[in-house]
Amino acid sequence: MPDTYQPVKAALWMCGSIVSFSMMAVAGRYVSAVHNTFEIMTFRSLVGLVIVLSLAAASRRLGEIRRERLKQHFFRNLFHFTGQNLWFFALASIPLAQVFALEFTSPIWVIVLSFLFLGERLTGSRLIAAGLGFLGILVVARPDFGAMEPGTATAAISAIFFAATIILTKALTRHESIVSIMFWLTGFQLCFGLAALFAHDTITWPTLVTAPWLVVIGAAGLMAHYCLTTALSLAPASFLMPIDFARLPLVVVIGMVLFNEPADSLVLLGGGMIILANWINLRSSKSAVVRPATL
Repeated sequence: MPDTYQPVKAALWMCGSIVSFSMMAVAGRYVSAVHNTFEIMTFRSLVGLVIVLSLAAASRRLGEIRRERLKQHFFRNLFHFTGQNLWFFALASIPLAQVFALEFTSPIWVIVLSFLFLGERLTGSRLIAAGLGFLGILVVARPDFGAMEPGTATAAISAIFFAATIILTKALTRHESIVSIMFWLTGFQLCFGLAALFAHDTITWPTLVTAPWLVVIGAAGLMAHYCLTTALSLAPASFLMPIDFARLPLVVVIGMVLFNEPADSLVLLGGGMIILANWINLRSSKSAVVRPATL
């Protein structure tokens, strides 16, 4: 648990992460017909690296970039690069709601892994919240595991890599500044992307149509990770991840409005279950903070 546990601020930062990830999904859907996942990741990382270095230089925080934990940064970003490529592939293959629903198995992995590797307390309320949220996700998406499509499989596998990324990010926030984490995030993933591109025979360069969307992907992806990293520095991972379930109702609406993806009464039912799960988690975490002060 962080030295200063601030659940309200952490929840607000998670809301910023939710909005940013949703923007990245929309932009990713628009460019997926032109660019493959490695191209999207490479251009995204390039945009992100320019933004990080510019902001760090302007605020005189370049000195916060450290090299003591390069091994941790390497594996954290390798896991994330793999998961993100699988996610972008799924984004172009199946409905947005299904992509996000399968991605949201990550909090289940995070709650377990944060208990095993970070020593965070695993309470009954958090287990109930995670379980209820996951049931809500299944109600909304109803994935057909009996006839698994490639997009469905990649979305499901990406969740495991995202869970590992969250755990490693949480560990890094104990020693590294956000500037350092963001620099190595964009730097390593740019190198991974370039290596993947050089292994391909052809490269599709940005066009006047796709370039703005690629900039949105880079900026929104960076902002999403900044918000997520800040939130993880303020509260336990097992508290924050169920809040991320709220991203699913949002993306259901986005899919309906922008991409004519259907929704029905079960979507509303599942969304209600997710909101209830978040309420349970927030309520139990607030009680955990207030209770010691009354002793």
